[in-house]
Amino acid sequence: MIRKAVIPAAGYGTRFLPAAKAQPKEMLPVVDTPTIQFVVEEAVDAGITDILIIIGKGKRAIEEHFDRNFELEAELEAKGKKAELESIRRISQMADVHFVWQKELRGLGDAVRCARHHVNGEPFLLMLGDTLIQSRWSVARRLIELYDRYNEPVVALERVDPAKVSRYGVIDGVPIADDLYLIRRLVEKPSVDEAPSNLTIASRYALGPRIFEYIDRTPPGKNREIQLTDAMQLMLDDMAMYGSVIDGCRHDIGNKLDFLRTNVIFGLEHPEIGPEFRQFIRELAASEFGDRSSEMGAGRRCVGASVRR
Repeated sequence: MIRKAVIPAAGYGTRFLPAAKAQPKEMLPVVDTPTIQFVVEEAVDAGITDILIIIGKGKRAIEEHFDRNFELEAELEAKGKKAELESIRRISQMADVHFVWQKELRGLGDAVRCARHHVNGEPFLLMLGDTLIQSRWSVARRLIELYDRYNEPVVALERVDPAKVSRYGVIDGVPIADDLYLIRRLVEKPSVDEAPSNLTIASRYALGPRIFEYIDRTPPGKNREIQLTDAMQLMLDDMAMYGSVIDGCRHDIGNKLDFLRTNVIFGLEHPEIGPEFRQFIRELAASEFGDRSSEMGAGRRCVGASVRR
């Protein structure tokens, strides 16, 4: 049974500069919740009780977010803000959250290697800290169930537009059940012409402790980094590996456009602001593509306005 999760979150987040200069990209909020909190909650909902977050320079805010803030708690309690108090206390009580530093950024494979001692010979769930998944069923729980069944590595898969395969690790596999594949080959960020399929690794993995042996044997690959996909390809020479297609969608918070799209999607579903935000979107769409003279209240003056820099 998998009891531990590892969440790499050490990257610089250069695509989000200047916002990521002093704050981790994983702490950028989706509506009102930091991205990485969603990932931790996903792990907890799958039964994980022990979580290791791999951080680097400038990532102290992640540590502080999952620790208690007694001064803030006292302030909220004094003001009678019970809902807010419960929400921030819950963050530090969800699971045992630990941290380790990746001292030099040498790729995802190297980041995972930092978890070797914490994992301590157990299988674990690997979840990228800048990716959210919305699915009809828990992807993390499904991976754990499949790992328990086969006792072999399992990865989450997503079907993507073939024109976008160069962004991801791609698999070549054989279907063995509905949305379940036996993987034959893995290719890290292939060109459109070289991609063996449009099935891409969806940022969630169930791995055994032997992954560390293969990372140690993996030479630097693309961008002179230790690629996790390359290490997993070495594993395929010695063991089976499975891929489970998610019944939903992945949100990559690592780039600006998907970050904005994700905030819109989650904003429309938010119980507090959803209805009003939905109305705003309708009015915004009407002003841009319909009758530009429609009344939009104060929001109408903002459409098309520039921001001073």
